[in-house]
Amino acid sequence: MELDPVFLSRIQFALTVGFHYLFPPLTIGLGVQMVIMEGLYLKTRDRQYEAMAKFWTRVFGLIFAMGVATGIVMEFQFGTNWATYSRYVGDIFGSALAAEGIFAFFLESGFLAVLVFGWDRVSPRMHFFSTIMVSLGSIFSAVWIVVANSWQQTPAGFKLVGEGLSQRAEITDFWAVVFNPSSMDRLVHVLIGAFILGGFFVMSVSAYYLLKRRHERFAKLSIGIALPFATVFSIAALLSGHHQARNVGIHQPSKLAAFEGLFDTTLTGAPLYLFGVPDEAERRVKYGVAIPGLLSFLMYGDFTAPVRGLNTYHVGDWPPLNPTFQTYHLMVALGFVFILLTLYASYLKWRGKLFERRWLLGVLVVAVIGPMIANQVGWAAAEVGRQPWIVWELLRTSEAASKAVSGGEVLASIVMFGLIYLLLLIVWLLVLDHKIKAGPEEPHVLEAEAQQRGWLAAAAERAAPSGPSLTEARDDDAAPHP
Repeated sequence: MELDPVFLSRIQFALTVGFHYLFPPLTIGLGVQMVIMEGLYLKTRDRQYEAMAKFWTRVFGLIFAMGVATGIVMEFQFGTNWATYSRYVGDIFGSALAAEGIFAFFLESGFLAVLVFGWDRVSPRMHFFSTIMVSLGSIFSAVWIVVANSWQQTPAGFKLVGEGLSQRAEITDFWAVVFNPSSMDRLVHVLIGAFILGGFFVMSVSAYYLLKRRHERFAKLSIGIALPFATVFSIAALLSGHHQARNVGIHQPSKLAAFEGLFDTTLTGAPLYLFGVPDEAERRVKYGVAIPGLLSFLMYGDFTAPVRGLNTYHVGDWPPLNPTFQTYHLMVALGFVFILLTLYASYLKWRGKLFERRWLLGVLVVAVIGPMIANQVGWAAAEVGRQPWIVWELLRTSEAASKAVSGGEVLASIVMFGLIYLLLLIVWLLVLDHKIKAGPEEPHVLEAEAQQRGWLAAAAERAAPSGPSLTEARDDDAAPHP
């Protein structure tokens, strides 16, 4: 049986980008909370907030390292597996990725050393500034990556030059590329998803400490920051998701039809399916429950407005229906779960009963898996729903792959990277588990260390010679004697 190199290259890229995308949302969401924690320490001088900031900084460093290691591998595939695509979008992606390196990665990695190692080497305000810069760097990185990806979804600000395999897109308006029709909607939704994941991650570790009756004040204060953070952005995700879905309906109507399982253009109000199984042969959604007219209302504010269906497109231009439909609906369902869970936990915390509900703390420990899945399936829905186009209605995925790579070579690389990533994941989980079990430093220990540093500094100052400095002494020795 002949192996299809295009299909296997897609599997390989999905494996590498899916594994990589476990980490950037965590750094984005955790970085903003670290800024809040360290800001509270500067404001209150409460050593518990210092302990929080130091602990989450150590965790952040581990996640950041994994994100860098896995991201480098992903970019090499543009040249090895997707040479035609790289040639086609090189001018566009080169600009966006160069901006990401200059304005984001260098900013983040440059201040990371101060963030991790500078606690006792720079002033508290300088360290706080470095925390802000690292957090901004992680956000700016997302900006340029989303801009590049969004251009594939809604190309703008370019012209095509050349013919056939040598054809490529050249920038004519850089800012039109940056602010292409879908970039800002997608960026907001991506950042909100990262903030939700960061909030749930902090709540997960903190709930674990409360169940183990360890570091209880640390855990309660951490949840006090992470819970409202996750609640606000869980609600915001619903609003941004709605706005982005309307954008998809305007600029990529076949993708929206695949999201919603809408086979036929509906002239009198399109239903919205809560769940179901699209059947391409029968052109209907089996086992589904739909709310009549709701899709029309969400798209156009009118329950009777027509919505374009898949039947207006050639079957060869349809996205893979079931993967697109199911990943999209899973993301939406998880979003509602996050809203209900965070609102209920917030209500209990307001009543002063959250930390008494051990079953809910247990739920919060494992609930971090939900945002991880939601981020993954959200990207999957967006990328699979774009098929068969790798650049929307300009370049097909089947035409974008490298011509010189065989299916066997791609399969061998999938097996190799699969094993390497499995080992990396195991090592990462073991190190993360070790850091979590070791826990934060206790505030009284930090206070004792600060006092000791003060005593040592005072002792060094008292021990300094009170006579002339070495420079002054050398000048005296050089002066002529009578």
